Amino acid sequence: MSKPETLMDLYTGELKDLWSANDQMHRVVRKIADKPTDSKLKELLAKSEKGISEHTDLLKALLAANDTEVSKDHCKGMEGLATEAKKHLLEEAPDAGPLLDALIIAQYQRMTHYGIAGFGTAAAYAEALGRTDEATQLRRATSEIYKGDEYATVLAEMSVNLKAGKA
Repeated sequence: MSKPETLMDLYTGELKDLWSANDQMHRVVRKIADKPTDSKLKELLAKSEKGISEHTDLLKALLAANDTEVSKDHCKGMEGLATEAKKHLLEEAPDAGPLLDALIIAQYQRMTHYGIAGFGTAAAYAEALGRTDEATQLRRATSEIYKGDEYATVLAEMSVNLKAGKA
C-alpha cells in the first residue's frame, strides 16, 4: 500500500491486505484439512475453507464498489503466521492423533485472530466513511470468523486438548 492520505485509502488498503491474508490462510487450511483425527475439527476446517472463499469474494466486491483497483497487497503479517503454521503442522508435527489436532487448533486460531482484527477494522472504517451496507457485510464476516474461532476453543477445551493430554 502506498502512503495513505485519506480514511478511504486506509479502508481500501485494509481490504487488499485482507485479501492476501485470506489467500495465504486458505492455502494452509487446504494443506491441513485432511490431517485431523477429530471429525468435528475436520468439519470446522472444511467449513472454514468455504468461509474464507466467500470472504475473499466479499473483499473483491467491496474493492470494485469503491472504484479502486481490484488487487491485493501482500500481507506480511499473515505471511509470518502462515509460515509458522506450516512449520509446526507440516514439518515438525506428529503424523496424526490428538497432539496434531491440538497443534492444528492453535495455528488455526492464530490465523483467525488476524482475520477478526482485520475485518473488524475494515468494518469500523466503512462505518466512519458512511458506507453502512459495507460495514454490515464486514461485521457479518467478522462474526462468522469469530464463531469459527469460538468453536475451535470449545473443541480444544472439551475434547482435543484432553485427548492430547492422555496420548
